Amino acid sequence: MADLNEFFTDDALQKLFPAGRANDFFDALFGDASEGAYDISLKFSGYQPEMKELHFQLHLTQRPGKCLACNLTYGLPEVFSRHPVINIKGLVAEINKLLDGQLNCKQWSLINTRSVSSALHIIPLVIQVE
Repeated sequence: MADLNEFFTDDALQKLFPAGRANDFFDALFGDASEGAYDISLKFSGYQPEMKELHFQLHLTQRPGKCLACNLTYGLPEVFSRHPVINIKGLVAEINKLLDGQLNCKQWSLINTRSVSSALHIIPLVIQVE
């Protein structure tokens, strides 16, 4: 199997989850993208072959002049799992295509939000593979 870091470069992750998706999410949620308190980016955090899991993270990074800590980010895994703009199901399908048969994505889950700092919260995405 190829090194998965070759599949999940920063450029590839940006294409999978474009920076503008956060604005689209806040526009759908509030009717105004400027109301959003954070940007969302996708990071690859590794493969655990013994568990047959791919690990990604959605990084919620505080926007200038906004308060990430004041927002309710802890309920977001449930919201993100269903929201059509965030589209985790579609994201996993695109990850599966990118893997080109090296692994096959079976099911996924978003794990509870972790607060790294007042300016960064992380929502882990775990994908079961075979």
